[in-house]
Amino acid sequence: MGFNCGIVGLPNVGKSTLFNAITAAGAEAANYPFCTIDPNVGVVAVPDARIDALVKMYQPPKTVPTTIEFVDIAGLVKGASKGEGLGNQFLSHIRDVDAIAHVVRCFDDSNVIHVDGSVNPKRDIEVIEAELIFKDLDTIEKKIFEAERRAKTGDKKYKAEHDFYLRVKEHLLGGRLARYVSLHDEDESLWFRDMHLLTGKPVMYICNVHEKDIMKENSYVALVREIASKENAKVVVVSAAVEAEVGELPQEERAAFLEGLGLKESGLQQVIREGYDLLQLLTFFTAGPKEVHAWTVKCGAVAPTAAGVIHTDFEKGFIRAEIMKCDDLIRLGSEQAVKDAGLLHIEGKEYIVQDGDVVHFRFNV
Repeated sequence: MGFNCGIVGLPNVGKSTLFNAITAAGAEAANYPFCTIDPNVGVVAVPDARIDALVKMYQPPKTVPTTIEFVDIAGLVKGASKGEGLGNQFLSHIRDVDAIAHVVRCFDDSNVIHVDGSVNPKRDIEVIEAELIFKDLDTIEKKIFEAERRAKTGDKKYKAEHDFYLRVKEHLLGGRLARYVSLHDEDESLWFRDMHLLTGKPVMYICNVHEKDIMKENSYVALVREIASKENAKVVVVSAAVEAEVGELPQEERAAFLEGLGLKESGLQQVIREGYDLLQLLTFFTAGPKEVHAWTVKCGAVAPTAAGVIHTDFEKGFIRAEIMKCDDLIRLGSEQAVKDAGLLHIEGKEYIVQDGDVVHFRFNV
């Protein structure tokens, strides 16, 4: 899997419409709050022209693209963390996601009710962030209670852990997101990761605009970009209505439809591209006559770590990696041609895997 992404936002921002369009999961969408009463999950294959070219070359019976899992959470409202609306019971479903896609309404339409009566991206973002902070405070209180008991043993490390949780609590009570907590050593990094705090996750803002604004920057989008720039967050501008139309078209007609609107890629492709960049991910391939498979790892991963994504035995018994560049393989047309051109490289344990590498791992267990 590439990564999993929790989709959050206020009711009637176009969240479920967008989810339907990009996952074809069939989540209900309606012009009233709380139409999503279960966390919908959709898994989407990552579009990648390179894997298509490799399949054409090898013609294997099996193709496995990398995928992204989207989890659509019921519309949150002010007070959700205290039981208002339906959002609170679903917040736990995004504890394990890699990133959060925060859908923000950036369009005016008197026919689509706004839960707070007006369109205001800054206020809407603050409402969602406040609810996530309140949920994180619940988590941290439990951690403080557990650590306090352990600290009574007199062990200095337990005392340090307890003090760390208190510091995170004070940070959150100041209205600041957990991802801005300063981590001073490996222990603090570990304690922080183990909490799975919602506001500690990377965020991508998805500005849902009217179809007529898809090619221009309206004032709402400009405001979201200003907020995102302070948070080092990503911004993707989409029209959920356009995405819904794209999703209904046959695959071969989609590019022409988007081109007619002046768009180079769909909203899904934008979300994937920005998501990979936000999380610092890359794709490598294994390819042969039996299977072409795309894999995802963190940027900076060394060859044995990448091998371990395929199977733990590959990492344990790693001997070497035979590396071809996907572009070279596609351009030259065969593995033999790549070898003849001197472009196949044998790499060891220190090799850092690059995006687009086609790898054959040698291992022994």
